Amino acid sequence: MSILDKTKIGKSVQINLEQSRDRITKEIIEAINVSSVGKIIDFRITDGQGIGVILQLSNGKEQWFFENEIDLLDENGNLIKEFNDAKENNNLIFDILRRLKYENKNNVSDLLNPMNFFLWLVVSFKDIF
Repeated sequence: MSILDKTKIGKSVQINLEQSRDRITKEIIEAINVSSVGKIIDFRITDGQGIGVILQLSNGKEQWFFENEIDLLDENGNLIKEFNDAKENNNLIFDILRRLKYENKNNVSDLLNPMNFFLWLVVSFKDIF
């Protein structure tokens, strides 16, 4: 189920700053620290696979966010459920792939271990999906 099915323009959402801190400006971070709630003013296709939202922040500025960087709120301003947790079952494999981490190996025996190679290969290709 898409974010378009769960919310609409004019609704308020809560911004998860930890998910988006690395790509936004200091001015936007300060506005989010004042109030992490923003109002949806538009939707945008992010990378051909997802939908992002353009939010109006507490300082009046507009900023776009990926759908996994926001949490939906009900009419009373209470957190409904993180959007990431509402994924369908067919995305379970992609969730597992996104959570995989690979640490570089320096020991020759670790480099030759087929399981380490497989893990590296999966982690390397997970962004393609």
